[in-house]
Amino acid sequence: MSRLPLAAVLFDLDGTVLDTAKDFEWVLNQQLATHQRESVSYEKLRSVVSHGARAMVSLGFDIQQDAPGFEALRQEFLALYQQHLCHRSKLFDGMQEVLDWCVEQRLPMAIVTNKPSTFTLALLDKLELSHYFTSVVCPDDVSQAKPSPEPLLLAAEQLQVNAKQCLYIGDHIRDIDAGRAANMSTMACRYGYIEDDDSADNWLADMVIDHPLEIIQHCQQQLSALLPE
Repeated sequence: MSRLPLAAVLFDLDGTVLDTAKDFEWVLNQQLATHQRESVSYEKLRSVVSHGARAMVSLGFDIQQDAPGFEALRQEFLALYQQHLCHRSKLFDGMQEVLDWCVEQRLPMAIVTNKPSTFTLALLDKLELSHYFTSVVCPDDVSQAKPSPEPLLLAAEQLQVNAKQCLYIGDHIRDIDAGRAANMSTMACRYGYIEDDDSADNWLADMVIDHPLEIIQHCQQQLSALLPE
């Protein structure tokens, strides 16, 4: 029996659709300078972006996340990021073509991210990308964030498509785990924010890609899948 044909494409945000690491680098190093701390290199920071603000602050200040004063530093980081969240962030090369192709194919799209909605929605608006996505699901929209399948299933419901006919694309193992738990096809992005000691090839995704333009190739194959007789 053949897989059901593709009906929708769901994306993680940071490290999958958007290259946001340069803004995080600027914000963290501005904060570190305020506290008379040494800056963090882009390469070092990039590998922890997928783990969110907690990981970035922990890296920059060399502090445990349960240490006294950590939460104040995290809130300071988030406030600074709110002010500078779209100075250097941009689509990954080739992603504009992917979004336009999905529109041409009338494939509905969604963003499913662990980035809070206050940042996600503002970022999409500033980059004039909001109109591409029929659904945007953030952790404050659900009771459990990824790797739970709940946000992916909510996006499928909002798109009014069968979850089994969705492709979920991400750059972290939790994305692939969430997609598999939701019975979706999964695609892992080697070009994303992956830690040095990790590999997208180990996440058991259905597909692994090195460049966004490969999304079009794989989606074309899934669009041509035959319905079971």
